[in-house]
Amino acid sequence: MTTQPKLSIRSVSHAFARRQGPLHVLDDVSLDVEPGEFVVLLGPSGCGKSTLLNVVGGLEHPTAGRIEMDGKKVSGPGTDRSMVFQQYALFPWLTVQGNVEFGLKIKGLRKAERDPIIEEVLTLVDLLPFRHAWPKELSGGMKQRAAIARAYALDPEVLLMDEPFGAVDALTRLQLQEDLATTWLKHRRTVLFVTHDIDEAIWLGSRVVVFSPRPGRIVKTLGIDIPVPRDEATRTTQRFTEYRQELLRLARGER
Repeated sequence: MTTQPKLSIRSVSHAFARRQGPLHVLDDVSLDVEPGEFVVLLGPSGCGKSTLLNVVGGLEHPTAGRIEMDGKKVSGPGTDRSMVFQQYALFPWLTVQGNVEFGLKIKGLRKAERDPIIEEVLTLVDLLPFRHAWPKELSGGMKQRAAIARAYALDPEVLLMDEPFGAVDALTRLQLQEDLATTWLKHRRTVLFVTHDIDEAIWLGSRVVVFSPRPGRIVKTLGIDIPVPRDEATRTTQRFTEYRQELLRLARGER
């Protein structure tokens, strides 16, 4: 007996309309994501990874194909999916707590229902002492943790993350990867994660989906057979190195 995928991407193609002619960014992409999987989309800049994430999030409509959640067609944004962007996307006029609370208010939750959720997710990302801080008072890493907390607060079935650590320094990036891995292990939400960083893809992913240059097509899907939880020592193992070499070869267009 097979389980139904949490997320199904069916023959999705997409082109942006331009005066000089359509810009084709995705070409016939199909992918199933199982419940609780952490799937990484890996490829060069401009290959359509972020566009695919926007299509899954309902922010773009595909030129062809369809997206399904639990067998039902996705036709627009929904609370079953939350997105985390590279540039934080926090509301500067709201505190950390206000940002996390924003979506909960839209969902119609009363204050008594919102408060424990806010406390839980801010504790999860180690920002509870900064709940009354403004975004301008936070470091880049803290801003991104606040954005992740806001996404988690909505209790989404699928978390969509578009190069969420691309705008922070290398050491902060490693810490944020560890934080995300810890929260994923605790809650096992389904994650679709976009990056062009090979080490990040291997360290975080259950599977890595490699895309060709534009228009993006799936070159190969690679299962990452490394036990979790992973730590810094994982990055120096022979298995990790073998995955890195294979993904680098694929990224270079070698077969």
